[in-house]
Amino acid sequence: MKTKTYLAVMEPCTTGYDVFFPDFPGCVASGKTIDQAARNAKDALSMHYYAMEEDGEDIPEPSAALNAEDTAGNVVSPITIYPELLHEEYRNRRVKTNTTIPAWLKAAAEERGINFSRVLENALMGMIN
Repeated sequence: MKTKTYLAVMEPCTTGYDVFFPDFPGCVASGKTIDQAARNAKDALSMHYYAMEEDGEDIPEPSAALNAEDTAGNVVSPITIYPELLHEEYRNRRVKTNTTIPAWLKAAAEERGINFSRVLENALMGMIN
């Protein structure tokens, strides 16, 4: 499985650590501890990477090294993501949608314990496939 590893720069601050990725301007995170900052950085990088791919933007190759200005007094940590898993995860995530049905139908379905989401999903899958 293909992986991508980017360098995250963790800057100490009064609340813990602020994180940025020199390869991805605008991709930021933070955390109270280095471990929390690294977890949040991975989430931020994953979402940023996915959004760029979905928008058809060029994805930068990981930098092999960072300049001294970025690293001075900071912690540098490699963050690895799995692009194929990102696509699968985000593509299959559950999203909320609103629908309108007659009140009597809603009441009758609720009385029978019918799962509205499951019914709608099954019906749409049947119509699409």
